[in-house]
This record gives sequence, C-alpha cells and structure tokens, in this order.
Amino acid sequence: MSETTYHLERDLKEAEAMAKALTPYVHEDQLYGAVGRSGFFSAAKMPSLTLGALLMRLRRLEVLQDRLNADQRLRLRNVVKRHDEVFREWNVHYKQKLVYEAKSRLKAMHQFFDECNDNPKSCASIYPPEVLRRTIVQEILIAMTEIDLQDDELTQLVRETDSRLQRAANAKHSFIWADELQPVYPEKPFWWLYRIPQPVE
Repeated sequence: MSETTYHLERDLKEAEAMAKALTPYVHEDQLYGAVGRSGFFSAAKMPSLTLGALLMRLRRLEVLQDRLNADQRLRLRNVVKRHDEVFREWNVHYKQKLVYEAKSRLKAMHQFFDECNDNPKSCASIYPPEVLRRTIVQEILIAMTEIDLQDDELTQLVRETDSRLQRAANAKHSFIWADELQPVYPEKPFWWLYRIPQPVE
C-alpha cells in the first residue's frame, strides 16, 4: 500500500470492507485478517484487516470529511457505527488485540534497524514500509488514549523504537506522503513523516 498517492474513496471502501469483517476477526487469534473474500473486491485487492489499519482509515476520513460528499459521509457514519458496536460487544478482546498489534508492529521494525546497520546504502529504499508501520502504531496510541487504555511495556517499546528510528531517519525532509494527507499528520507527533534516512554515497 502506497501513501504517496491518496484517494478518499479507496480509503472509504477499504474501511467498509474491514468493518464488515470485524466479527469474527476481533475475537480470533491471528493478527492479520482477510477482507473482501467475495463480491467486487477480492482478498488480493484489499489490504489485510487489523484494528490499527482500520483506525488509521477512520481517523483520516474523519479529519478530511469536509471533502466527502453526502453519500460518502453517510457511509463513513455507518462504518464508525459498526466499529463502535464491535468495540462495545468485544471490549476485552478488542483492547487485547489493539495492544498486541502495536507491540508486534514495533518489534517488526527491528529488522529494518538491523538492515540499516548492516547496509546503510539500503536504508532509504526500505524506509517507506516502516513509516506506515510506525504511523499505524501511532493511530493505535491515539485510540488507546481515547479509551483510557495504558500498557507500560508498550510505552517503553515505543520509546526504544523511536530512539532507533530517529537515528536511522536522520535527515529532515518535506512531508513524504501525498499532500492531501498532510492535514491529518502534523509533524508533532508524526515526525517520521518529515524525515528520511540520509542517503549514503
């Protein structure tokens, strides 16, 4: 999934498909769920379902909702309603999965840091997926604040990961995603979207 181009309708369709698949996903063990197994969208065309991936789309659409037409706004309200229903019904499972996803994504970034250390020339080219990974974690952290959910281990893992990420992405840059998304992602706290690894000659 590339965030260097952005389409509201695509985000909305993906959010609709993810919300539709939230049950039974939220109370199952796997981190990544499949969506769009039938109908117009096949599983191959859709991103994997995670709570963080859905939350990212929902917040983007809400921030940018003045760009939605009346029908799109109604569809967005239905997605939010569905998400909220699942959250209430499966509250304990939802919270556990939210924290688990954040930790898993942060731990997965360790491979990026190792590769940058081993081959600094490759660091810039492999940076984009890590930006998305860290952004989804931030969306989870925002959601956790809203529902008053805390996890000390996650807080420490964020601190450690960001310290390494700051060393890897050591050059300031203009916003690296599509311009349409910049209102959603101010430099604070989304600083990694305004930095890149310094190219190595």
